[in-house]
Amino acid sequence: MKLQGKLIQILPLQTGEGKNGTWKKQEFIIETSGQYPKKICISMWGDKINNALLQIGNELIAHIDIESREYNGRWYTEIRAWKIEGKANNESDSAPNFPPPTFDVPDEYDVDPF
Repeated sequence: MKLQGKLIQILPLQTGEGKNGTWKKQEFIIETSGQYPKKICISMWGDKINNALLQIGNELIAHIDIESREYNGRWYTEIRAWKIEGKANNESDSAPNFPPPTFDVPDEYDVDPF
């Protein structure tokens, strides 16, 4: 699944130690465009964090997975990005660049009736 929006906030980097070693998590907020923009918190883990793209004001496309987990009778949902890219890098969202149409009309039809 993809989410597209403008990066409006970067939350502090979180790090820690787990049973598999050191971990790091970066959360950031994007705002979608349209008539009713939405603000969405997205997290990235480990080596997937791309600090070069995480600049306030950048238009991003986040490839995400959404997962919910239950803990003590409550449900928690996380939107986790497995890849982010700048909007300019994704040409599939732009219209194809076709040459303008040409109309070759035979000379016998090129008569001005007036």
